[in-house]
Amino acid sequence: MAKDPLVTRSHLRKHRGQAEEKRRQVQDQAETEYRDEEKRINNYYRKQLKKNKPIDATRSSQNQRSRRMNSFLMKWIVIVFLLLVLVLMMVFFL
Repeated sequence: MAKDPLVTRSHLRKHRGQAEEKRRQVQDQAETEYRDEEKRINNYYRKQLKKNKPIDATRSSQNQRSRRMNSFLMKWIVIVFLLLVLVLMMVFFL
């Protein structure tokens, strides 16, 4: 019979450490694959949402917005013109 044990504690620790490291590597790889798959799925559905946007602008609302902007701009053009005329009158007559 052999006096030395067949497996020593240091060998057991080494094998346990290797098994733990291998398990960690497999787990990390699985997590990266999972993240990649989630990213791919999210990209697919984001693209589908972009393609199928709901229509929220109508022709009448566009026309109303255009009319409001036109009236606003025309008011300010008239105001600036009147101020310009006032300044010119002050320059020539004073």
